[in-house]
This record gives sequence, structure tokens and C-alpha cells, in this order.
Amino acid sequence: MTRARSVVFWVLAAALLVGHVLVAWQSLTVWRFWEDEAFNLTVPRNLLAGLGYASDGALSGSIITLFDARISTGPAVLLPVAALLATGIDPVLAARLVPLAYWILLLAGLWVLGRRIGGRWAALVAVATPLAFTTSAGVSPIQGPADLLGEIPAAALLVWALVVLPRRAWLAGLLVGLAVQAKLIVLLALPAFAVALFLLSPGSGWARVGAFVRRSWVPLLFVALPTFLFELAALLTFGFGGFIEHLRALRDFVRSGGQLGEPTTIAQKLTTLAESWSVPVWVAVIVAAVSVVLIVGGLWISRRVPDAVSDAGSVSDTGGSASPGASSRSSSAVLYIATAAVGGLAFVAWWATASHLPLWVRHPAPGVFAFFPILAAGAVWGAQQMLRVQHLRIVSVVAASVIALGVGAGAAVHAVAATQPPWLTLETQRAAVAPLKEWVEENDVEWLAAEPWGAAVAPIVLIGAHVGLFDAASMTDVPRLTGMECATEVFVDGGMFQICAAP
Repeated sequence: MTRARSVVFWVLAAALLVGHVLVAWQSLTVWRFWEDEAFNLTVPRNLLAGLGYASDGALSGSIITLFDARISTGPAVLLPVAALLATGIDPVLAARLVPLAYWILLLAGLWVLGRRIGGRWAALVAVATPLAFTTSAGVSPIQGPADLLGEIPAAALLVWALVVLPRRAWLAGLLVGLAVQAKLIVLLALPAFAVALFLLSPGSGWARVGAFVRRSWVPLLFVALPTFLFELAALLTFGFGGFIEHLRALRDFVRSGGQLGEPTTIAQKLTTLAESWSVPVWVAVIVAAVSVVLIVGGLWISRRVPDAVSDAGSVSDTGGSASPGASSRSSSAVLYIATAAVGGLAFVAWWATASHLPLWVRHPAPGVFAFFPILAAGAVWGAQQMLRVQHLRIVSVVAASVIALGVGAGAAVHAVAATQPPWLTLETQRAAVAPLKEWVEENDVEWLAAEPWGAAVAPIVLIGAHVGLFDAASMTDVPRLTGMECATEVFVDGGMFQICAAP
């Protein structure tokens, strides 16, 4: 029986690996290079050109904009991209290799946490959960793990902060600080890490509170360190007056989310989140509900049934003998489940209640990628705990099967869908801009204006020109690149895109 379980486990693990590789490869080499990726890429490109840590400012007046508040993907992602660009490799490949490396780190960290929570089966479910989560719908997607965006890198850094937290709190703080400098919204994870530090503090009552306070200030300093260094660089660049304006722009962007549109409701947000899994909504809701039941049941049983009696995680791995590490596994499970519950709730509650934010699941994605897989592993642990109670064994098996089938089906559907031909590919984009790039180089054109914001942005960055927005005052006499019909003289027609004279 033990050998049969091992065979099944490794077959499923191999299938999951294939699924992840398929999605990663498509994301790296096939899927279109879209406008947010392109806008982010202008920062490392300008840095290497000696223009400083600056974007092309397409959303900030279409001038070179130092420390642009509209670039929400931070230096923890963009500086490594600049380092890769310096090697001379293809810019899009350089841009996408860094987030993809973070994706691999995310999966590795989730595997470690899953093992600590509930053994190899919990680890397998934890690593499968991000693949079941789909963020490619809508006008502001995360197409895949290689998109040049900050959400997945931020999640990876949060997960590794949890991995190292029990032994190296200062390093966990530094990783959280780097996560903030991958995506600023990761500040929402701080309450979760406060909970984790409190649970790791010795003693009880006020003695535990005192120990928590003493243990917290060092990691908190390291949380602040990356942001302090980044803002110090901004202060040295701008001077005091310019730095105050920079902080005001950052404040305004955070308040507005950078978006103007119709208010959204909590029900709409939660529905969007439920629809963002590669399974029907009703399946996602059932899996979520069953997960909550298993976690609550596991926590209740772990407090009432002594660990020394048996350990379901050990049963699944060794065939029935009690594990000497049963108590520590339960302690780890409680720590990580509590942390993930607070973290996941913080991201979802913030997004759901922020009526000014659109229905883009990308906004809470760092919390979903970091904390939901841990909760899925916690559900497996809960089922293992329930197996220790005779009259709950059938219920636990059925419930665990629901989790496994739901997450597994979502991962499989996502992997299969990734192989379908997209409506626009990176190769198609390159072919479309080739004649435009030749014209730009022949005429020594430095700037092109995108008309409108959207599909016209990425081609300009692929060409190698600076990208502005057609209605900016600085773009008055700058040629337009558009996918629409030109209303003025056509300088060059690439079929999919054209470059037109300014009106």
C-alpha cells in the first residue's frame, strides 16, 4: 500500500511539473508583450541609458520621469532586469526571465511550507494551487508567471519570509521589505507577519506580549530598510522640494489606485475572485468551503486529541507509524495557517471594500499567490487530523478528495488552456513592428506617441523608441503609432500597426 501511494504521488508530481513547465514556457516565449510589461521595461532600459531610475512617463506627461509613481512594479524586480539587459540579451527575454525566476522561487517556498504543514501531499496541493489560479482575464491581467509585473515576485518573497521566519526573523523582515519594493501593496501582509511573530514568541499572557515586542523591532527595521534606501535615492536625486512632490504623487497614486471608473461592490469583487479559478464557480466555492471546514476541524482536533496517539501526516507517508515530529508539525501548521488566514483576508478584504478599484483580480493577487496555497496545504493537514478520529475518517477522506480533485482539475485545465493558440503572440508582434523599426532607425526617431494607450504601447517599446501618449502636450509634433486607421499622412504601414504624422 505504501509503495502504491508513492507511485501515485510521483505520477501526480510529474504531471504537475509538466503543467507548470507548459505554462512557464508559453508565458516566456509565446504570449503577447503587453502594455504594462512594456511600460515597466522602460525603467531598466532608461537606467542603462544613463537616464536614472526613470520611466518614459507615458502616464505622467510623456517625459522622462524619475521614480515614476505610476510604475507600481518596484526595484526588487526592475533592477535585476536591468542587470540582465546589460548582458545584451533580448530585452523581452531579459524582462521575463526575472519574474519567471521568482515564480520558481514561489513554488519552491510553497513546497517547503507544505511539507512543514502536512507532509508531501500537502506540499503537492500547495504547489498546484497557484497553477489553478488564473489571472489572465480582464483588461489588466497577469497573463502568466513571466509577465514583467511585481505581483508574483512579491508573493515569492513573502513565502520565503515565512520559510525563514522561525529561525531568522531579521532575514524574514528583509524579505518582506523586498516584497514591498516589488509591489507596494504588500504592506497589507504586515499584520500576518505580526501574528506569526506573536505565535513564535515564548511565554504566555503579558510575558508573551513583552517577548513579542522585543522580538519585533529588529525584523521591523529590516522591513523598512529596502524602502528607506529606495527613498533615500529619490531624495538625493530630487532634493528636498522635489522629494516632497514625489511623495505626494505616490500618495495620490496609492489613494486612487491609478484608476477612474464606476464604483464596484463587495459582491462583484468576490464573484470575480471566485471566477478566477480554472474550474466552474460552484466548484471553486465548494472547494473553499470544504477547505475552511477541514482547517477548523483540524485545529479543533489537534487541541483535543494528543499528538502522541497518532499522526495522520505520518500515516500517509510511512504507512502507519507515529512520527516523532508530530507535535512540531502541528505547531507549524497552526503557525502557518493563522498567518495565511490573516494575510489572505487582508488582501481580499482590502480589495473587496475598495469601491474605487476595478474588478481586476490582479490587485489582490500577491496575497492569493502567497497565502491561499498555504491554506490549501492547511486543509490537507486538517483532513489528516480528522483521520485520527474514528467516526470522522470517511468524512475526512471525502473532503480531502474534494480538495485534491478541485485543485488538480484547476491546475490541469489551466495547463491545457495555456497550449491553445492566443489571439496575439510575441512572434506576431515582432513581425508586425519589423518594418516600423526599420523606418524609426533610418529616420533617427527617439519618441513615438501611442494612440491610444493599450495595444500601441508594446510595439513602441519593441521598436526601441521612447513611448509617450498621443494627447500629452509633449507629444504635439511626435509621430503616432496606432493600430487604427491613420487620419494623417502614413509614414509606414506594418499591416497591424502604422506610424502616422502628428495632426
